[in-house]
Amino acid sequence: MRVRKLLVIGAAVTTLVSGIAAPASAVVSAVSLEGAKNFRDIGGYPTTDGRTVRTGVVYRSNKLSHLTDADLQRLTASDVSLDVDLRNVQERHDEPDRVPAGARYQVADVVSLAHGLRFHDNAAVTLVKAIAAGLLNGSDNLGQSIGYPFMVDFVGADHAFGDLLRAIAANGSGATVFHCSAGKDRTGWGTAILLSLLGVPRATVEADFLLSNDKLGDPEAVELSWLRAAFAEVDHLYGSMDAYARQGLRLDDATIDALKARLLA
Repeated sequence: MRVRKLLVIGAAVTTLVSGIAAPASAVVSAVSLEGAKNFRDIGGYPTTDGRTVRTGVVYRSNKLSHLTDADLQRLTASDVSLDVDLRNVQERHDEPDRVPAGARYQVADVVSLAHGLRFHDNAAVTLVKAIAAGLLNGSDNLGQSIGYPFMVDFVGADHAFGDLLRAIAANGSGATVFHCSAGKDRTGWGTAILLSLLGVPRATVEADFLLSNDKLGDPEAVELSWLRAAFAEVDHLYGSMDAYARQGLRLDDATIDALKARLLA
């Protein structure tokens, strides 16, 4: 039984790695990059309490390895001082970022095993539920249907997304860009977490997520059922996004307050 369990868990993590890393009405960013077509501002969205997410503070993107010199100049002019890379070690090795002059580079590897091969729930159960949900929803990519709930269930992902949000909160010297490979899955969930904590309505969060289909020119780059599967796993494990942020990502009051102060107008 122990061998079988390890094989199941190993398969789950393999699916997570391969699924998340696969390339694949919202605010229009004032900054566009020739070498990163899924680059965009996460600001401009209204919140449920009548405020607005500030523009020019946080950007989401696909990989930054193909930026042109002109792109780098645009990022410098936009005061980008922090680049947070959510990709795994192989991706970072194969296609290293081009980082704007003077900007700090930080890794927040969503699939890193630095914190062990640990899950909040039984990995086999999570895997079976994710496959069943993907089949029921008619997903065109079961790997992604599995990968999204595991971004919530995998302890290593907690550390990465927690580090991302703490880095954004602490970056008072300029703007932050964070990214993965295609800028739609790991980046998509990271953005969904951040916008949710800021009080952006779920329908708006979903619209921002689906914008990757337009930016990448692929109507099947992301499916709404994948994002909803991650939210469902949050509800299953924690009951709310706030509890997920505090208990899963280990964000304290000071960090959450700093995010809101920095990003809400």
